[in-house]
Amino acid sequence: MSLDDTDWDSSAAAWIANMGEAGDRGRRFVLDPALRARLAGRGFRRALDVGCGEGRVCRLMQAFDIETVGIDPTEAMIEEAGRRDPAGDYRLGTAEQLPFADASFDLAVTCLTLIDITDYRTAIAEMARVLLPGGTLLAANLTPVISAGMNKGWRRDAEDRPVEFALDRYLDEWWAWVEWAHIRVRNWHRPLSAYVQAYLAAGLTLVSYEDLTPVDGYGEEAARLYARAPWFDLMEWRKPA
Repeated sequence: MSLDDTDWDSSAAAWIANMGEAGDRGRRFVLDPALRARLAGRGFRRALDVGCGEGRVCRLMQAFDIETVGIDPTEAMIEEAGRRDPAGDYRLGTAEQLPFADASFDLAVTCLTLIDITDYRTAIAEMARVLLPGGTLLAANLTPVISAGMNKGWRRDAEDRPVEFALDRYLDEWWAWVEWAHIRVRNWHRPLSAYVQAYLAAGLTLVSYEDLTPVDGYGEEAARLYARAPWFDLMEWRKPA
C-alpha cells in the first residue's frame, strides 16, 4: 500500500479516534465475528496482518494464541498500534514489497486493505509468497456492489428514506475519494473477477467465499438496509502444500 495511494497520513488521527479500541459497528458486528469464526480451532501459529492500521486485527488474533506481525505504510498507525500493544510486532512497510522471507507465516490476513492499493495484484502475490505451503490467506473486502456505488450510493425519497442503491461501471477498475468523520481516502472499485483472477495467478486455491451478514447487536433497521446492499465479503484462500 504505497503512501501516495491514499490520504492516510492526514486521516490517521481521525481514523484512530473514530475506531476506538473495538472498531466501528461494521467491524464489531460483521467483520470481527466472521474473522473469529475462521480463526477458532484452526491452530494457526504465526500471522501477518497486511495493512494493520492501529493493530486491532492483530490483537483479535492474539486472543487465539497466534503470534502476530502487523505491517502498514502509515507511521502514525504503526505508532498507535505499538502504543496499544507494546509487546506487539508492528512494522512500517508496504503490501507490494513485504519485508519477509518466503514461507514465513502460516496465516496472512488483509482486512479492508486491498481497496486502498493500486497495484493489488503485486500485493496479493506478495502475500502468497510469504505464506508457508499449506498456509491460509483470509481476505475481507468491500463487496463490489458497495464499491461500484461509491459515486452514487443510496437514492433517497423526499422523507430521506433509502429507496434503492445505485451502482455503475461495475466491470471497470476505478477509484473515488470517500469521506466520513474527517477521514478522506481513496478507495478502489474492482469487479469480483479481478480479485479472483489475481489470487489464482498467485497460485492460491479458493476454500470459501462469504457475503458477510451482521450478528445480533448491529441494529434491526441497519441490518435490513445492509441486507439490501451488503458491505463486506470474506474469502479464504490456501497455498498448495
